[in-house]
Amino acid sequence: MNLLHRHILWSVLVTCLAAVGLFASVLILGNVLKDMMGYLLAGQIEPITFLYLMGLLVPYVAAYALPMGMLAGVLLVLGRMSAQQEITAMRASGLSLFYVARPVIVLGLLATMAALLINFEFMPRARSAYKAILADAVQTNPLSFIVPKTFVRDFPGVVVYVEEKKGTELRDIWFWRLDDENRVREAGRAKSGEVSFDEETAALEVTLREVTAEARNDTDPEDFSRVRGTSTVGTVPLVFEVDDLFNQRKARIKYKSMTFQQLTTVRDGHAAKGNREEAMKVSLAISEKASTAVAVLAFTIMAVPLGIRVSRTETSANLGVALVLVMSYYFLTIIVSWLEKQPSLRPDLLMWLPALLFTGLGVWLFRRVERA
Repeated sequence: MNLLHRHILWSVLVTCLAAVGLFASVLILGNVLKDMMGYLLAGQIEPITFLYLMGLLVPYVAAYALPMGMLAGVLLVLGRMSAQQEITAMRASGLSLFYVARPVIVLGLLATMAALLINFEFMPRARSAYKAILADAVQTNPLSFIVPKTFVRDFPGVVVYVEEKKGTELRDIWFWRLDDENRVREAGRAKSGEVSFDEETAALEVTLREVTAEARNDTDPEDFSRVRGTSTVGTVPLVFEVDDLFNQRKARIKYKSMTFQQLTTVRDGHAAKGNREEAMKVSLAISEKASTAVAVLAFTIMAVPLGIRVSRTETSANLGVALVLVMSYYFLTIIVSWLEKQPSLRPDLLMWLPALLFTGLGVWLFRRVERA
């Protein structure tokens, strides 16, 4: 590798790592605020556990930050080099665009292989450990499970919201009972209440006082014209088996949080039972993980001619372009994922279309800039 290639490779590598770190930090912050901050403030998890859980989030967010970071990094470096006439000088010396971009393409291939490992191995294992440790940390202090000003959705068939909590005393409690389709069949509000934990039965009990509830039609709870009316009662107990609750949380693993071996095993099991719909969901998850990794290379190829063509030195403008392109890609994958219940349409194959589309667009732009 000559001096020019080393210069380009080092510049792109450092910038891409910085961009990946930036996007990963934003995604980690969002997950912390959504999943852990309430537990930390309520004293349910220790600071050391909190930091360890943040570390486990890194492989999870890297799966999304890597495509954005590679695209943004290449755009930033080549956009700056083009704006400062460095690319023009290289091409005036007789160097082809492919020769100039060779170290960038090699870096894109290495990033794609890293993305495959992250998507199929590191991310699923880290995500499973994250959920298990978070569940264990919360389970050790069940009385703190009710977090004020937070919708608690982990209770089976019930959503609870508490405005204020002092010790075991609760104030202004809202609750919604759900049916099997997660439709509200009963909604109520209590002026006060108390939370307690029975160690013998491992049950968490929320006692509601001065309850006003509204019952809806059992067959069609969304038909508000058939509401059965509002009733007021003195005390209503809500009892939850904590062990069962946390065992369900630990056992419930989404397909996106499975390793490649787990996915193939589950897919073959569904296929053997003739469950085409579930087998297609697993195949779709495999295709999504693989195509997203390939998209890293597609974004890299696209970023080379796009960075040279746009010729921007502004960091914010290049980051904005990268964000728009990546969001467009994920929007297309979401549209395809809506077809998961239609095995005949083969959404597992359609999931590759966004990556192929962006790759084709990148090659077309590459050839246009090469001929310019």
